[in-house]
Amino acid sequence: METLADSAPDLDALSNRLLEAVGGASDLAALDAIRVSALGKKGEISELMKKLGALPAEERKSFGQAVNVVKDAVAAALEARKAELEAAALAEKLATDRVDVTLPVRTNPAAEGRSHPISRVWEELMVIFADMGFSVAEGPDIETDDNNFTRLNFPVGHPARETHDTFFFNPDEQGERLLLRTHTSPVQVRTMMASQPPIRIIAPGRVYRMDSDQTHTPMFHQVEGLVIDRATHMGHLKWVLEEFCKAFFEVPDVNMRFRMSHFPFTEPSAEVDIQCDRSGPELKIGQGNDWLEILGCGMVHPNVLRSCGIDPDEWQGFAFGMGIDRIAMLKYGMPDLRAFFSGDLRWLKHYGFSPLAVPSLAGGLSG
Repeated sequence: METLADSAPDLDALSNRLLEAVGGASDLAALDAIRVSALGKKGEISELMKKLGALPAEERKSFGQAVNVVKDAVAAALEARKAELEAAALAEKLATDRVDVTLPVRTNPAAEGRSHPISRVWEELMVIFADMGFSVAEGPDIETDDNNFTRLNFPVGHPARETHDTFFFNPDEQGERLLLRTHTSPVQVRTMMASQPPIRIIAPGRVYRMDSDQTHTPMFHQVEGLVIDRATHMGHLKWVLEEFCKAFFEVPDVNMRFRMSHFPFTEPSAEVDIQCDRSGPELKIGQGNDWLEILGCGMVHPNVLRSCGIDPDEWQGFAFGMGIDRIAMLKYGMPDLRAFFSGDLRWLKHYGFSPLAVPSLAGGLSG
């Protein structure tokens, strides 16, 4: 059996050697290497502790105590040296890492970020119509042919129901085809079918048509309005649109003219022009001798009311619709609709708005 003399090296020499190594460690990495070599799983002191089981009982206690003294001394030296090295590293960092107060202040994310003009105009629309008592209604982008066309009085064979105008999905087993909505009018249909009059809503959202040029894109944004009541008439429609144009374009007055037109879902139907001035480099709304078409509108067709479960002999109403992208271009002087969807940060920084600027009728919509 091993004796204490056989298994125990000179503990004093081991202790002095390890303490000297700890005191001479130049950085935290070197210090950690010493810790592993001494106290790690296969370290020198750990290997001595493993031999306790092979010693005679009368020697085990005294040897274990002697090894623990060395272990505690080395561990205490390691902690003390670690604190010294960390303090020295911090002092060096503080001495070298200094803030140059003469540098310009970096722009924070809130000031650097920009809200897209579409998002901004969308908010402006909601502020204006909320002030007139309208609520916001929403619906899915993928619609049925019934909601998008049939209930809106589009006859079979109407050009809008053809594939050269509308994005259709493949037909199902019954031959029915879903489609990407071509207007937000299906939101009006869903609202009339789900609630009882009186109704006063706007329906902003994305719509899809097969068209692409300087002023048209396959996906664009539209807002429609619907009012259903017992005594609603064209005079109410005219007032709503006039108040909207004055508030949106931020002008004290605006002349409008209603030109007779035809839409399947309204009768009578009209297209609305607003007075403008094109003589200078900028388009000016509310002055001049020119006219600019801005939206379509009319009284809701009795067939539409009837198809949505509303009695046209008791209720009547008006509807209107306009392109959000188009009125954004008119108000903020953006010449090409395609740039709205290009993802160009330079364009967004030029035309975008501060995300913290909230439009209000009192403080100004575009302020």
